[in-house]
Amino acid sequence: MTETRPGIEKLLSELCGEPITSKDYVGYFLNEHGEEVVFAQRKGEKTARMWHSDMDWQLIRVGDHSVRVGEVLPGVTTVEGMIVDRTEATWLSSCLAASRHLRAK
Repeated sequence: MTETRPGIEKLLSELCGEPITSKDYVGYFLNEHGEEVVFAQRKGEKTARMWHSDMDWQLIRVGDHSVRVGEVLPGVTTVEGMIVDRTEATWLSSCLAASRHLRAK
């Protein structure tokens, strides 16, 4: 059986409308409200890229210090000013940690 399946990168690229290739570390998240989030870190770039369906797939640049608590409202978690729930913040933190070695220093 030599069937070649399409890479997840192509599917995620079509979802968020931005280029994502096999050179990217990628992640996908579906929250409890049915909102989708895509993460991509390209080797050598200082920041990763994130797209959220609730933000109309607008590109958001994220890095190791993007997840913040209490910056907008006490106890509220945000990513670059966008309010996220705990599960989204945990997922994004995991993606950032797993791809840290790819980021430019």
